[in-house]
Amino acid sequence: MMKKIHTAFLAIAAIGAIAGGSLPFLQAAGDKGQTHELSHEKISLPDPKYDSSTSVESALRQRRSVRDYADEPLTLSEVSQLLWAAQGVTDLRMGFRTAPSAGALYPLEIYAVIGNVSGLAAGIYKYEPHAHALAHLRAGDVRQDLAVAALGQTSIQTGAIALIFSAVYERTTRKYGERGVRYVHIEVGHAAQNVYLQAVSLNLGAVVIGAFQDTQVKTIVNMRDEENPLYIMPVGKTRM
Repeated sequence: MMKKIHTAFLAIAAIGAIAGGSLPFLQAAGDKGQTHELSHEKISLPDPKYDSSTSVESALRQRRSVRDYADEPLTLSEVSQLLWAAQGVTDLRMGFRTAPSAGALYPLEIYAVIGNVSGLAAGIYKYEPHAHALAHLRAGDVRQDLAVAALGQTSIQTGAIALIFSAVYERTTRKYGERGVRYVHIEVGHAAQNVYLQAVSLNLGAVVIGAFQDTQVKTIVNMRDEENPLYIMPVGKTRM
């Protein structure tokens, strides 16, 4: 099994617990003034929307890698939509998700590094697809630390959030053997492209980053040993 993944090449190859801590009451701007209190350190996300004025064709045409962001917060609804696009459940009975997965084994895990979101405290959260919820893992803004781990790429620090895609290879390789590693890399490409297109629909900018120190990223997030970080994807408001 691969112990180190040289993720700088994943964009080419793929396209085609836990620190505790209490959080204050959280009010999500633009979400009906609703107050969110952590229950067992988890936050239910607003329901995703299944329609918009942006066509798939338009989103494909407009999709670009954006590394420069305005210093403006995202809303909890926008964060919800991005996470749903990455790994949201689209069939509750069968458990199917927005991105295809070999054997429907779903090896990916999604972390949200929150820095500037209206009404949501800065910190590290983990997305729970079946509950469409965030689990709080660590308090505090770690975007700068994450940028250092990514060889000083400032887009991570200036993006309102950064999504971290990781994978548990064994979920796929126990069925498909070593070829399952390839399937996981293909899958993370699907998921990241979903986020790219969703970002276009939300008038946001995003970029996929594959160059980073795996060990440092795992330490920041406090990933389990069996998880391997694959992508970091900062997202933010675009400059006009």
